[in-house]
Order: sequence, then structure tokens, then C-alpha cells
Amino acid sequence: MNLNRRRLLLAGLGFGGLGIAALSQNSTKSGNIISPPQLSANPIASRMSKAPRGMSTPPIRGDVRIVVISDLNSQYGSTDYESEVDHGISLIPDWDCDLVICGGDMVAGQKKSLSDEIVKSMWQAFDQHIAAPLRRANLPLGFTVGNHDASGMKVAGELSFARDRNLATEYWQSHDPGLEFVDRQGFPFNYTFKQKDIFYLVWDASCDTISPEQVAWTERSLSSPQAKSAKLRLVLGHLPLYGIAKGRDTAGNYLSHSNELHDLLERYDVHTYISGHDHAYYPAKKGELELLYTGALGANPRKLIQGSLSPYKTLTVVDIDLNKKETIYTTYNMNNLSLVDITTLPSSIKSPTQTIIRRDLAST
Repeated sequence: MNLNRRRLLLAGLGFGGLGIAALSQNSTKSGNIISPPQLSANPIASRMSKAPRGMSTPPIRGDVRIVVISDLNSQYGSTDYESEVDHGISLIPDWDCDLVICGGDMVAGQKKSLSDEIVKSMWQAFDQHIAAPLRRANLPLGFTVGNHDASGMKVAGELSFARDRNLATEYWQSHDPGLEFVDRQGFPFNYTFKQKDIFYLVWDASCDTISPEQVAWTERSLSSPQAKSAKLRLVLGHLPLYGIAKGRDTAGNYLSHSNELHDLLERYDVHTYISGHDHAYYPAKKGELELLYTGALGANPRKLIQGSLSPYKTLTVVDIDLNKKETIYTTYNMNNLSLVDITTLPSSIKSPTQTIIRRDLAST
């Protein structure tokens, strides 16, 4: 089968006296190669693609545009956010997106010595810095809880961070994320929603175990009429299927039984699994399933386990062509507002449990 199609768009942009090389990558389930002239004839290519003033503009405004962020928090107990988080949130409305997705770790919990008051203050700070600005912009927020938000880790069958989970639930029960829920019975841990012919499933990957109950719920959800009728299916969870960053490549930092979970998502024709936790950006593919490692917008970005790139903070704009099942990523290095050149990333990463391929190079 042919290589996944890819397209490199290079443009010069003056910012702060420096030229920025702009690059975007697109990928489709069909695996066919498409030339720039053909792509420019696509009706969605003629739509205006917006970006914040002074920043490179994504090449195409898709049928749907989402902005993906993750790992926003700072040190334990922090009620403040790093400047890149505040800046990134302030820029999001100017991309004219339909939805914002967060891959978890919105607050800095998972420490038993923190008082209830501090944990509540962290959620208040999250609302002030992230959720409230998005609400004012009328932007729905799809999210998954991270280990620092509401860890599902258990010892002897008992939740180790039940307090964190209770207070996370308390916050989300009183703050509407603006989503069109299909199933919110397990919200904010396991839930589904649909928007513009895309079915989103969020599972609780705040620890390394997706329970048998969650697996059964996932199968029911992905086989539902709402999921089957959607033109695209996306799944969101905090921990990734495979560890790809230094310090995140040990057991407990990626999902157990990851190959079985991969096969489950692939079996139900999930297009992309979006995850956080690794604090390193990498767009990958294994088989027919795409893997978007979102990177961190907050503190402590990490190096990939292969390659020599210095770590950097990221924000990704995803433009989606629904008919072609094509996604185009425009990823910004938020340390200097340049665009990430996918060709600078390793062509593959050998995780402890699986080798995954950069998505523009992957073939079946």
C-alpha cells in the first residue's frame, strides 16, 4: 500500500525580526498521495484560514477545526500558570476553531499533603485562566482528566486519590463545558459527545489501567448508532498507548495492555487517539490508528526518547476534511511562536512496548 500522503507548505513569516518556516502535515485513512494542485482545488481550501496576528496561518480551514492543548499545570499545588499557557489561551479564539480539546493535567494535584482548600483553589485558578476565557469566546471544551487532576490509581482495590476525584467532579458538575453530550453518565471521567459529524469518546486514562468495565463501555459506545453514523471517530485519554518521552517510558506512564487497546480502537475505525502526559509532541501512526502525542503547554516539556531535539511547549491546530477523513496539523512551538517542522522529528520511536512511525511516513 502507498505511503500516507503528506504535504509540506513552506512560507516565510517575519516575527520578532526572525523568519519562520511554516510547515503543515496532512494525513488520511486512504493512504493515497495527493499533490498540492489537487489539494488546492478542494472546496475547503478556498475558505479563509485564520490565525492570531503575527503568526503563521494554517494552510487550510477544514470542515472542522479543533485546537489541542495538554498538560497545563505547574508545580504541585500551584494556582498560577506559566506565561505560555495564558498566552496560548488568549490566542485560541483568533484561530476561529470549533472546539478546544485538552489532554489532561489541568491542575497540579496528586499530592495527599495538599489541603482541600488548595485543591479547590487550583480548580478556581483553572477556571480563571483557561475555562472562563473559553466560555466567553463561546468555545466548547472537551477534556480528559489527568493523573494530577483526578488519578484513578488504586491500592488494594481502594482509590489512592479519591479526594482529588471528588473535587474534580464537584468542579465539573458546576461548570458547563458546552459540549453536545451523547453519554454523560460517567462524566467527567468517561463520556461521549458529538459535534459536526465527529464522535468523541473520552475515557479515564488518569492511570495506566483501562478497567474491563471501561473497555465494555468503550465497545458499546463505539458500536452505537451515534458513533457509527459519524464521519470520524476520535478518542481522548491522558496516558498514551506507548511511552515516547524520557522519563515517561517506564511502566505506569503508559497504558497497560496497550496493544489490545490499540486493536480495540482500530477495530471500531477510530481515526486518532489523542493523549497527553508525555510532555513531548509527536504525530504518529500504528496500523490504521493515528496517535497524536500533544506535548505540554505548561511546565516541564520533555525530550523524545529518540533524537536530540531540545524540549519545547506546543499547541496544535487540527483541520479536518470530513469526506476524505483527512487531518492537517499545524503545530506551534509556543516558546518562540514558530511552526514545528515535522521532518525534524524522529522518523520512528521505539517505545518499551512497540515501535511507532511518524505519521507522514507510516504505511500499512
